[in-house]
Amino acid sequence: MRLTEFKLPLDHSDADLHAAILKRLGIAEDDLIGYSIFRRSHDARKPGAIVFIYSLDVELKNETAVLKRLRGDRHVGPTPDTAYRFVAQAPRNPALPRPVVIGSGPCGLFAGLILAQMGFRPIILERGKSVRERTKDTWGLWRQGQLNPESNVQFGEGGAGTFSDGKLYSQIKDPHFRGRKVLTEFVKAGAPPEILYVSKPHIGTFKLVTMVENMRAGIEALGGEFRFQSRVEDVDIDNGQLRGLQLADGEFIAATHVVLAIGHSARDSFEMLHARGVHIEAKPFSIGVRIEHPQSLIDRARFGKNAGNPLLGAADYKLVHHCDNGRSAYSFCMCPGGTVVAATSEPGRVVTNGMSQYSRNERNANSAIVVGVTPADFPGFPDDPLAGIAFQRHWESLAFEAGGGNYSAPAQRVGDFLAGRPSTALGSVLPSYTPGVHLTDLARCLPDYVVAALRESLPAFGKQIAGFAMDDALLTGVETRTSSPIRITRNEQFQSLNTRGLFPAGEGAGYAGGILSAAIDGIKVAEAVALSQIEQTMPAS
Repeated sequence: MRLTEFKLPLDHSDADLHAAILKRLGIAEDDLIGYSIFRRSHDARKPGAIVFIYSLDVELKNETAVLKRLRGDRHVGPTPDTAYRFVAQAPRNPALPRPVVIGSGPCGLFAGLILAQMGFRPIILERGKSVRERTKDTWGLWRQGQLNPESNVQFGEGGAGTFSDGKLYSQIKDPHFRGRKVLTEFVKAGAPPEILYVSKPHIGTFKLVTMVENMRAGIEALGGEFRFQSRVEDVDIDNGQLRGLQLADGEFIAATHVVLAIGHSARDSFEMLHARGVHIEAKPFSIGVRIEHPQSLIDRARFGKNAGNPLLGAADYKLVHHCDNGRSAYSFCMCPGGTVVAATSEPGRVVTNGMSQYSRNERNANSAIVVGVTPADFPGFPDDPLAGIAFQRHWESLAFEAGGGNYSAPAQRVGDFLAGRPSTALGSVLPSYTPGVHLTDLARCLPDYVVAALRESLPAFGKQIAGFAMDDALLTGVETRTSSPIRITRNEQFQSLNTRGLFPAGEGAGYAGGILSAAIDGIKVAEAVALSQIEQTMPAS
C-alpha cells in the first residue's frame, strides 16, 4: 500500500521513520513486513523548521483490514502499478528495413533501447563521436579554445544532456509511468539508486559518461547497431513517404521508419529537412545570460541555519518575474555547485550553458536568467520557419566578438549591468567559464528588450533571494539554446505531418525539454514506430 505526505523533521533517524509508520497506520510491530521509499522531498519554506516529505510503499500482513479502517484517508491507498509494458514485439521475419534512430542523446538512446528490447534491432546513427572521444574534444574547447564542429557539447553520444547537471525530473504529465522506466534503466546502467525516490534526482557528467556507455552495450547486446561519425546529409522522400537516408560519407541506408532525435542544435539538418519539404514551424524559446553566485549565499538564503546540512545538499532555486515590457524573465537550468560551460557547436560563436557533477561541490551556483522570445521577434518571420536559427546565430556571433574573438565569453558584474556601464574588474565572484571571460557590456550582445527585462527582473529576484542582485554576482553571455527554435510538427501517430515514416522526437523536434522529458518522448516514439511496423507487416484482410 502507498502512504503519502508523510512528514518528519530534518534530523529524524531510520528508527524514527519506522516508528512513525507504525503510529500513522495504527499497527503493531509484527504487522509490518517492510517498506520502501517511493519519493522523498523536503519543504524548506520555513528554513528554521525544514521537514522531509515521504511517499512510502508499505507491505503489511493485514493490508486489507488497514485499508478498510483508513478508508477516506486520501494519503493511504493501494500502491499503483508502475510497471512498464511493451506495446509490441518484432516479427520473426521482418519484411521492412530495420528502424533507424538519428541521434544518440536521451531521446535517441531510449528510442533505440525500447526498439531493441522489443526485438527490432535498430540502427542508431550519430554524427558525433562516442562519449569518451567526444569528451576529449569538448575539453579541447574548454581548455585550448579549439572547437570541433562535429564533436562538442551539442553533438556526440549522450547528447547535450551529458554536459549538464544531469537533472532527471520534469513537469510533464506521465500517466503511463514511462518516466519510471527511464529512471529504472538509468539505475541498471549505473546511476545511483536514489534517483528512483528523491524528488529532484540528478546524476552529473562523470556518471553520465559511464551510464551512456553501458546503455549502448545493452542495446548492442539486443541486436542494435551504433554508427558514430555518421552524419545524415539528405533524405530520400518519394510521394510523401520516406525511403532512405544519404550519409555524408556516401552510404545510402534504405529506411521506412526513422526516429529523428537530432537535438536542438542540428541547424544544418533543420535546413536540409526544410529544403526537402518536411513541414517545420517556428516556435518560441528564450535567450539571456548565466548568473553566478557563491553557492554558500544560495544555501543560506534557502536553508537558513540548516545551510550545509549534507542531507539537504546544495540548494537550488526557481524564479520568475513578469516585466513591464510584457516579457517574462525566469531562471532556467539551475546548477547548484556547478560551472558555466562553453556550449557552441559552430565556429565564430559563443554559447553558454551550465553543468554540475554529482557532488555539486564547486564554489559557485549558476543558472540561466532568460527572457522569452517569440517568432514575431525574428527577422524573416513568417516567411521563413527557420528565422529563429538566424536570430540565435546573430546574438551568438556578437557574443563571440564581445568576448574577444577567441571563444572567451563576454561577462559583466551585476552591479555594472544594472548601472549600464561596462565592467573593468571582477569582484568577489570568480568566473567558472573556460576558456575564459572578457569583461565588457553585455548589452552589446542581447536585444534591447531582453536587456530591459533582465535589468528589471534581477532586483525583483533579489527580494526573493537575499543577495541575488549583489554587485559582485557575475553575468556571462549568451544563453540562446534553451530549446529548439523550430518544431517539426507531427500527427497523432507521431509521424511528420507530410512525410510518412519520419518520426520527429525530443528536443530538436520541439517536443521535449531536458533529459527526462526527451527520454520519455523517445519511448513514446519508439512505441509508435513498433506499432507502425507491425501494422505494415500484417497481411491485408
